Amino acid sequence: MDSDTVLASAAYVLASLLTFEVLSPLQNVFFPEYSSKASLLFLPHGVRVLAAWLLGWRAVPALLPGVFIVFAYMGGADVFLPSRLWAIFVAVISAPAVFHGLKLLGWDLFPQPGRKPCWACVMVAGTLASVLLSVLTNAAFGSPTEEYVAYLIGDISGLFFLMLGLLFAFRYTRAAG
Repeated sequence: MDSDTVLASAAYVLASLLTFEVLSPLQNVFFPEYSSKASLLFLPHGVRVLAAWLLGWRAVPALLPGVFIVFAYMGGADVFLPSRLWAIFVAVISAPAVFHGLKLLGWDLFPQPGRKPCWACVMVAGTLASVLLSVLTNAAFGSPTEEYVAYLIGDISGLFFLMLGLLFAFRYTRAAG
């Protein structure tokens, strides 16, 4: 297993554990009437988007072990159901597909030497990936419309707060020297 796979999958598993074991229980305390199982702050989407931005199509095999582990952790043997396998496929392919689709349309967001990252652009691409992911995943599960909205809220807020956290961590690291 290469270092991209170890890092991307480990980051995905850690973000998922933080989301499901810490943030979701807090969400249930503060929003007990919220019936959806979707997290309103889904950090793993941020990992998917940043991996796709940094690795391009290499993000697919790099994220696949982590995404599979999380699906197995959450659903056990149901991970092998066709709808779950489809959801895993969509989870690993949506962000790289959006970044490459945007590049084909003339908007290359991939990191380039000498070019500062456009974080707002990465957020736009992450939002588009979330829309694609939400539509394809919820259609496979036959979910009601409010689930689509919950997925979008969770993905977009998760990407935003993960990027914000990384920004502060990088600034702190630079300041600490």
